Amino acid sequence: MAIENLFLHLHPEFVQRKDKLFKISRVNTLSYKTVSVNKANADKQWLLVDAEGQTLGRLASKVAKMLRGKHKPQFTPHADCGDYVVVINADKVHLSGNKWDEKIYQRFSGYPGGRRTETATQVFKKDPTRLVENAVKGMLPKNKLGRAVYKNMKVYSGAEHEQEAQQPKKVDLNEFN
Repeated sequence: MAIENLFLHLHPEFVQRKDKLFKISRVNTLSYKTVSVNKANADKQWLLVDAEGQTLGRLASKVAKMLRGKHKPQFTPHADCGDYVVVINADKVHLSGNKWDEKIYQRFSGYPGGRRTETATQVFKKDPTRLVENAVKGMLPKNKLGRAVYKNMKVYSGAEHEQEAQQPKKVDLNEFN
């Protein structure tokens, strides 16, 4: 009995149960650290997206993914770890099918009879950037985080933009998944 106790004392990876020795397999839990990103250690970059010839929904889903940071390996769902996105040529976006005439944008003033509806063509004539902004905003979470992430996007109808000083990196959406 004393020899078995000495053996168990020298080899803590074994345990004795009902006169049998069992080897305990231990996992090194220190090597499995989960990285949680916050504002302080988020690696935010400036990205430039050209919307020319892109379908609106596909463009919006990819931009929303970049804004949330889902394309990064250290994605954290509860933190703003995404990138800043600059979208240019929003006036050259493409809508498939009859969506130019059938897609309806609604807004409500808060008063009785205050609902206003416009087609995609009418919205595009007033402000071409609103199509892209509304599509991306609809694909973000409807909470404080979604509103904060939405502010990281700038949309321009032409090829010129005001974020030249940030030196945004051009992203090809056809290769982005």
